[in-house]
Amino acid sequence: MSVSILEVKSKKELKQFIWFGINLYKDCEFAAPPLMMDDLYNLTKGKNPALDFCDTAYFLAYKNNEIVGRIAAIINPVGNKTWNQKHARFGWVDFIDDLEVSTALFDAAAAWAKTKGMTSIHGPLGFTDFDKEGTLIEGYDRPGTLATIYNYPYYPVHIEKYGFVKDMDWNEYLITVPDVFPEKYFRIAEIVKQKYKLTPKYFKSRKEVVANYATKIFDLLNLCYKDLYGFTKLNEKQIAFYIKLYFSFFRLDTISIVVDENDDVVALGIAMPSFTKALQKAKGKLLPFGWYYMLSALNKNDIVDLYLMAVHPDYQNKGVNSIMFADIMPASAKNGYKFAESNPELETNTKMSSQWGSFENINHKKRRVYIKNI
Repeated sequence: MSVSILEVKSKKELKQFIWFGINLYKDCEFAAPPLMMDDLYNLTKGKNPALDFCDTAYFLAYKNNEIVGRIAAIINPVGNKTWNQKHARFGWVDFIDDLEVSTALFDAAAAWAKTKGMTSIHGPLGFTDFDKEGTLIEGYDRPGTLATIYNYPYYPVHIEKYGFVKDMDWNEYLITVPDVFPEKYFRIAEIVKQKYKLTPKYFKSRKEVVANYATKIFDLLNLCYKDLYGFTKLNEKQIAFYIKLYFSFFRLDTISIVVDENDDVVALGIAMPSFTKALQKAKGKLLPFGWYYMLSALNKNDIVDLYLMAVHPDYQNKGVNSIMFADIMPASAKNGYKFAESNPELETNTKMSSQWGSFENINHKKRRVYIKNI
């Protein structure tokens, strides 16, 4: 039976779109499926401020009257203007192992993009760089994370058969947390703090972080990430959106914020205990027990995920990252974390990857963004 494509128009269909991506991995021991409410919030106009300016279409694929695939087609005009291109993006793409299904989905996204005057389509990407991106191409036997895509090994096969080619790769590293943190980092950290008059901040509450430093953090990220692949500057509404999304649920001892004499943030490292096992138990639902699994993961874990790291351009290559490591790594060992997992790092970003050389580490995952002219 042939595949039919339906564009999502109702809230009911949007929920079906989200649940398909969750249920496809319900029996996968490595996937970390998102919470349904998080994706619903992110994909709904009026909730996510990126949808105030991004053009989108969500498609569902049906075969034998069952949903067998999904894809989101996105045009980010800010990104296109920034990078001087006419690219559409595809994201939230999932499908059964059926080439007819994946072809129909990519056909729908490409056709929609062409009607909008786009000349290429690339992905998987979201609305911004803070959404999940990149098809997993290595590391299928490694657990996924809250912030990344996990996909079955047949995905890149389908994508490449459709005619997509590599546009960019990311690497992910698993770092062993040392039981005893190297003394040299403490020495270097003290020298750097004194030389540049920098101070690591320590907090008593999440509210203190949000009130005094959350906006400054995103201002720094806008500056540091502006030249990285696919990045688009966040506006004030988007910054407020991500503050609400990410800064209400973290441990104070897994973040490091370094300020200068004017109390401006010049470096930051943000980590979180791994939520992979909690998300697997929650199965997309916060209620009735999902919240308990998430809270338990926050308080008892052996893996810490390294979400964000940034150093102001004026302070790069000056040893400032030693201050953050001297904060986060000893605290990680004290809290019982055995491993730290990096977020995806661009293969071209050697400054970032080189910093793991001082620790025992393995490059255990690789992911790819593909592109195709349309």
